[in-house]
Amino acid sequence: MRSALRRRLLLAAQTDALAQFDGQRWRTRCLHCRAHLELSAQGDALGVTSLEHVVPSAWFGRPAARALTSQVGDQDDDARNLALACASCNHAKGRRQDARGPADPRAFEIVSRLLATRLARWRALPEAERAR
Repeated sequence: MRSALRRRLLLAAQTDALAQFDGQRWRTRCLHCRAHLELSAQGDALGVTSLEHVVPSAWFGRPAARALTSQVGDQDDDARNLALACASCNHAKGRRQDARGPADPRAFEIVSRLLATRLARWRALPEAERAR
């Protein structure tokens, strides 16, 4: 697994208020279906864990998505836009809502709801962690 992906997975876990670290693994729940997910201390996805860009990367820079992207700092890899999801939920979202684009009212509604869930689960990193 690429080190950049590991860093993003760890960032998603560290900033998830539901995530718990036991010294060896991060444990949390899928942003979509709340299935149990695990991540190694090094950032390796275990089982069905995958990285979710809550607001799809392809939506950034599109005027129809500005209301959503502005909530995550206009960067697709901003920690507020990263979450852990099970692979089946993440891939289903990619085939359905992400592909429809922000101009589709149903896709916009679903991504808005997911973003609200992610922001409700937000946990800021301690100052020492942000410097890394």
